[in-house]
Amino acid sequence: MGHRAEPEHTHPDDVPVQAALAALADPVRLRLVRELARAGDWERTCGTFDVPVGKAALSHHFAVLRAAGLLEQRDQGPRRANRLRRAEFDARFPGLLALVLRDETAGAGSLSGD
Repeated sequence: MGHRAEPEHTHPDDVPVQAALAALADPVRLRLVRELARAGDWERTCGTFDVPVGKAALSHHFAVLRAAGLLEQRDQGPRRANRLRRAEFDARFPGLLALVLRDETAGAGSLSGD
């Protein structure tokens, strides 16, 4: 059995804001990010997320999150563990993660400006 390739990561400093927003706009990816935000670093492996997509689609969603600088992954034996790159992403896009991680029940009406 061959060893799978290590995941490629994009540093948040190299991510345009449009790519970050696009990654966070998808409901499945937003759910993954929210679940990772509630977990400790490297605590969640790819198979522990309860999302309504198959393995291939889930792999694609993880790849998009890596490319947007939101996610770091590493192999732990046969499993792939995940870490939300909160500090690095916050340094690049201050406040963006806080907005998307807010309670889902807050609703769009509470996004009024200063």
